[in-house]
Amino acid sequence: MISTVLVANRGEIACRVFRTCRESGIRTVAVHSDADENALHARVADAAVRLPGAASADTYLRGDLIVKAAVAAGADAVHPGYGFLSENADFARAVTDAGLVWIGPPPEAIEAMASKTRAKELLGIAPLTDVTETDLPVLVKAAAGGGGRGMRVVRRLADLDAALTAARAEAASAFGDGEVFVEPYVEGGRHVEVQVLADTHGTVWTLGTRDCSLQRRHQKVIEEAPAPGLSAPLTEDLYGQAVRAARAVGYVGAGTVEFLVADGRAHFLEMNTRLQVEHPVTEAVFGVDLVALQIRIAEGHALDTDPPPARGHAVEARLYAEDPANGWAPQAGRLHRLAVPDGIRLDTGYTDGDDIGVHYDPMIAKAVAHAPTRAEAVRRLAGALERAAVHGPVTNRDLLVRSLRHEEFTSARMDTGFYDRHLADLTSPAPDPLAPLAAALADAHGRSRFGGGWRNVPSQPQVKRYAMAGEEHEVRYRHTRTGLTADGVRVVHADARLVVLESDGVRRRYDVARYGDDRIHVNTTLLTALPRFPDPTAQHAPGSLLAPMPGTVVRVAEGLTEGTTVQAGQPLLWLEAMKMEHRITAPATGTLTELKAVPGQQVTVGSLLAVVHEA
Repeated sequence: MISTVLVANRGEIACRVFRTCRESGIRTVAVHSDADENALHARVADAAVRLPGAASADTYLRGDLIVKAAVAAGADAVHPGYGFLSENADFARAVTDAGLVWIGPPPEAIEAMASKTRAKELLGIAPLTDVTETDLPVLVKAAAGGGGRGMRVVRRLADLDAALTAARAEAASAFGDGEVFVEPYVEGGRHVEVQVLADTHGTVWTLGTRDCSLQRRHQKVIEEAPAPGLSAPLTEDLYGQAVRAARAVGYVGAGTVEFLVADGRAHFLEMNTRLQVEHPVTEAVFGVDLVALQIRIAEGHALDTDPPPARGHAVEARLYAEDPANGWAPQAGRLHRLAVPDGIRLDTGYTDGDDIGVHYDPMIAKAVAHAPTRAEAVRRLAGALERAAVHGPVTNRDLLVRSLRHEEFTSARMDTGFYDRHLADLTSPAPDPLAPLAAALADAHGRSRFGGGWRNVPSQPQVKRYAMAGEEHEVRYRHTRTGLTADGVRVVHADARLVVLESDGVRRRYDVARYGDDRIHVNTTLLTALPRFPDPTAQHAPGSLLAPMPGTVVRVAEGLTEGTTVQAGQPLLWLEAMKMEHRITAPATGTLTELKAVPGQQVTVGSLLAVVHEA
């Protein structure tokens, strides 16, 4: 029997595995980088071991350090989570060589399937080698790992070499393996996968299908189970291929076989030899705990002959600290509050007051809703996210709500090109026009209690300015004998945390939370209080390129120096933030007059990287 489990991972998945271990009476051990010293997963474990450094390559990708940590902490088993070393056969061997139990598939199965190139060869599928115009579009893809990293769509042959270089660099940084390959890019398809679970006694379960078609940068955003609208023959084909793949490599434990479904056919993509991020939707539909089953299988127990029956439908949405309207730029900062309505499962690696750093994936949490029907589950999740308190950095919450309510999704007609088609509409600003007024009235009430005083000068309205959804809004209100007033709006109630306004006969409630001097959350709207007189020193020269996110400068274009002539759209440098690489391009054709960025440099949001003087 396993008594102590070390999770060779961080964040949400570590916390999720720890939860099952606690319920099973198993002690837990966390590993953490210096950047994660105060992270939730390090706090909730029974013991924690430091991995010196912050970069993944120095910490969570150091299998030797993790095995030493397990031995030092007295663990007798290791769970890899997902990402990092979860599909690394050498790490699995190192764990077992140290006398520990590996809660995962045999190293030989990982070797056969963790490399997407070898997996395709095993199933008789050859990657593209000599790409020509007739092969386009193609997908450059990392042979190891997942999560959308090390992937690039190429539509022009001239872009292939650059895509290969960028994918190799990103894959090496994320997985410690820079191998990439090229395959045809099937457009208009759906991403469908099958959950498999196998024991050491020859039993292989298929636990239904999942649809993961809503993706950004080839990383999943919304997932559901079962995949809607699949015919019975297609479903049986998916199950059959998944079982054959698992049996072909002697698979043990939880794994996922992924397909692209187009024109009624299933095209094999890969087999992920680990637990998937989206496993909670399968757990909800089948009423199982996949982590508990992983542990039982690792202990040698046999599965029942048949899996439990499926019931209802489940939908999961990944809440990211990112700005979808700004190239999905990751965000960092203090997460002041995170709460969802009752009845929604929330898997997260953060709690109120935690900091979201720049070193790792920007996912904050996964929200999961389960209901008897798909329509009910989708509606429940959209409503819960709309009412959730997410106070802190900019997130994709509004995008998730709009995506779940989009007609293409509600009618189950989505495919992997969903965000390519609809992103502009889904991210168009639609803030509540009364939110700035609510913020101003709450602020006025708060100040009045501490010496601000009530004014009775109707001819002199109070003025407040806020930035909301990228635009500036000015608010005017007055203090009178009867209280606060605003033109056209009746102030029913106002205090520092709650404002109730009535407009056109409709009364609405506004919950207000202020953090620091300028960040205000009014219901789900984020505002920034602006100074009355803008600081003239905050201006930058025309053509200035500012860091859109905190991160590290990983590359500068070859031969780029001050005085170089650049073309509009030309890549100048690359930032790495939260495990993704982001390209900074020239805003116009002209001359590079300043170059402040150097490889290895850590930058904050708004840091000056370069200046291009337009010709």
